[in-house]
Amino acid sequence: MTATFLGFCLIGLLFLLLFLRVSIWIGLLVTGVLGNIILNSLGVALSVTGANTFDSASNYGLSVVPLFILMGDVASGSRLSSELFQAARVILSGVRGGLAIAAIGASGAFGAVCGSSIATAATMTRIAIPEMRKANYEDGFAASSVAAGGSLGILIPPSIILVIYGAIAEQSVQNLFAAAFIPGIVLLVLYILIAIWIANRNPEKAPADPAASFLDRLKALREPWQFIVLFIVTIGGIYAGIFSPNEAAAIGAFGAIVLGFLGRRLTMAQLVRCFRTSVITSCALFMIVIAANLFSNFVVQTQLPDVLLSAAHAAGFAPWGIMVTIIAVYILLGCFLEGIGMVLITVPVFLPVVTGYGYNPVWFAIIVVIVVELGLIHPPVGMNLFVIQAQLPDVRIGQMYRGILPFLVAPFALILLLFLFPQLALWLPSVLY
Repeated sequence: MTATFLGFCLIGLLFLLLFLRVSIWIGLLVTGVLGNIILNSLGVALSVTGANTFDSASNYGLSVVPLFILMGDVASGSRLSSELFQAARVILSGVRGGLAIAAIGASGAFGAVCGSSIATAATMTRIAIPEMRKANYEDGFAASSVAAGGSLGILIPPSIILVIYGAIAEQSVQNLFAAAFIPGIVLLVLYILIAIWIANRNPEKAPADPAASFLDRLKALREPWQFIVLFIVTIGGIYAGIFSPNEAAAIGAFGAIVLGFLGRRLTMAQLVRCFRTSVITSCALFMIVIAANLFSNFVVQTQLPDVLLSAAHAAGFAPWGIMVTIIAVYILLGCFLEGIGMVLITVPVFLPVVTGYGYNPVWFAIIVVIVVELGLIHPPVGMNLFVIQAQLPDVRIGQMYRGILPFLVAPFALILLLFLFPQLALWLPSVLY
């Protein structure tokens, strides 16, 4: 049995385990360790497993993950997200579909602090959908607006998935954050335009809201000042080169705690709960990263990426053809895998092929995040949709599926724009760094 054939067999085993609903980290661990045993020996496999576990757990670059998770948990617990939505609601009052637009805008802004799409969708569900229901918004439109807005959390920096991609692909997290900023804003605008189109095409889904006065709009701008300060200090500090991502995450987490206590919106009990949640989430992520590194080590030994690249060249695949194929695979995987699992399983296999065709790994990172984002909202799974439905059991999942369909146009449009204008992702890193 050749190493390459073994690689295909164990990747098949990995997907079989995933179909049987085995946890992603267990599937990656089993295939990685088993592959090393077959290719080398039990002693080598144990040695590689121990060294990889230590290296992953002590990786300074990954220390940003628990800190950004903590910052997002504290920001959510101290009701910064509520202030964002209320400010956006007043500013956009008088616009048909204004509450949906406010939910998308507030989700994008909160995602810039939280870094997690699922957490953003869960938080905005509790805040925005009750308000939209009071205003007689159709449930499917309200839920799909929050789901689409929530998906921005993994694209607009800071993004936990970009941090993990950087660790796997050995890319600068600063460059990845800079590359994601403009596409993140473009996707936010596209979602808002789609919400406006739906609201005006189907007025019964989004009744017009009474317009606030100019003075009230100005006053509303003062509400989310703490969030604005937090964003400028953390993300602005990274872009300005003042902080590394790790330093910015530490300062952001500390700043969120201080602002929460100063605003009397955070208690010691809530802080302890945020620490506990952050530790549990971070441990789960690190287990996946450790297992994925073992899997990646095995994949490199099988030379599977080199074989795939040679086969693609021999088949005469054009560069755009290979990218379309990879995107289609990601969309298919999005039907049954969550985002971080997709990145950790596929990047070690796909990245050498993509770079072999001359694509920039930073540009590819943004494409990966967008298709992962698409997986969070497209049927038949759509993790964001299920998160919302779990909090709103009276809303049928079919109703949300129908509501989300128009919003799926936005990620595909952004992918097309990135193919036509790669500088959307590559210009800002080249200017800043």
